Amino acid sequence: DWFDDAHVLGVTATPDRGDMRNLGEVFDSLAYEYKLTQAIRDGYLCKIMAQTLPLKLDISTVGMSGGDYAVQGLGTALDPYLDQIAGQMARYCKGRKTVVFLPLIKTSQKFREILEEKGFRAAEVNGNSQDRAEILAAFDRGEYQVLCNSMLLTEGWDCPSVDCIIVLRPTKVRGLYCQMVGRGTRLSPGKDHLLLLDFLWMTERHELCHPASLICSNP
Repeated sequence: DWFDDAHVLGVTATPDRGDMRNLGEVFDSLAYEYKLTQAIRDGYLCKIMAQTLPLKLDISTVGMSGGDYAVQGLGTALDPYLDQIAGQMARYCKGRKTVVFLPLIKTSQKFREILEEKGFRAAEVNGNSQDRAEILAAFDRGEYQVLCNSMLLTEGWDCPSVDCIIVLRPTKVRGLYCQMVGRGTRLSPGKDHLLLLDFLWMTERHELCHPASLICSNP
């Protein structure tokens, strides 16, 4: 406001806000937009193959917080299905480096235990993990097949060899969903595509709102 004659340029990697407020409230016009789909077409990111394995998960009673589902309610709703999900992962995720996003730390820890019972080499990291750096490095080296987390790795973490993403944290926010899926879109030697296992119909839900937001097809 002080520099009222200045020309202002705004740059963001997350144009979709959780509170649904439009950046047009701040800026007058959109100069340029580079979408995830275009980055895939240009060869900067790998293509995404979505496999829908829907659960009959009822989240109609889950409350809202900050424009999205309240995580406590999501954890309670998801718990009864974790064993079933792990069973499906045993079919689809063998030989893949997989990251799973969950709503709560306790849910993430419980799911790691279930995965280990199913024969996976699984690890879990959260904001309180004292050995987080060591676990992430071990996962990068391939010592773990699956890495579980409760919204810790949505941004600021890069592991290009990840080739399978599972989002077990339902969200109404397209930007958050794209951030989670995006953890697996980095290019890596020998990596042909990212497998997105969709248990919660999230891909279809966000595509219906924004048809060009993701390139997804069934393998």
